[in-house]
Amino acid sequence: MNKKTEENRNISSINKDYVRSVERLEKREKAHKTRLFRRLGAFAVIVVVVMGWLTLTMFDKSQALAAKENQKVEVLQALEEVQDEHDMLKSQILKLNDDEYIAKLARKEYFLSEDNEIIFAIPENEENDDKNIDSKE
Repeated sequence: MNKKTEENRNISSINKDYVRSVERLEKREKAHKTRLFRRLGAFAVIVVVVMGWLTLTMFDKSQALAAKENQKVEVLQALEEVQDEHDMLKSQILKLNDDEYIAKLARKEYFLSEDNEIIFAIPENEENDDKNIDSKE
């Protein structure tokens, strides 16, 4: 036989209570560390998932807010235009309640005249006609 096998036979382990209790304690500590790392790993995964979800939610909400702000600006511009038109229409209503304005408007649009009044129609493009005559000469 081999020298090593003879030595292995001569070595025996001590199976005393102290050695067994130390081995059990080491096993417990090792199992405790393993469970601790598993719990920490699971907790880290949960934290990463929750943070990712919160980040996506915040990003979506910020985009929605930006879209709503753009829509608000557009609506405010439309409101301003409508208010301007409303003011103009109110002023026209006030003018249309005035008999002198209605008479003036009727004379202008429908070429109506008062007694002893002569209406002359003047071309709108008077300046353009003058330029055309000058350029022909």
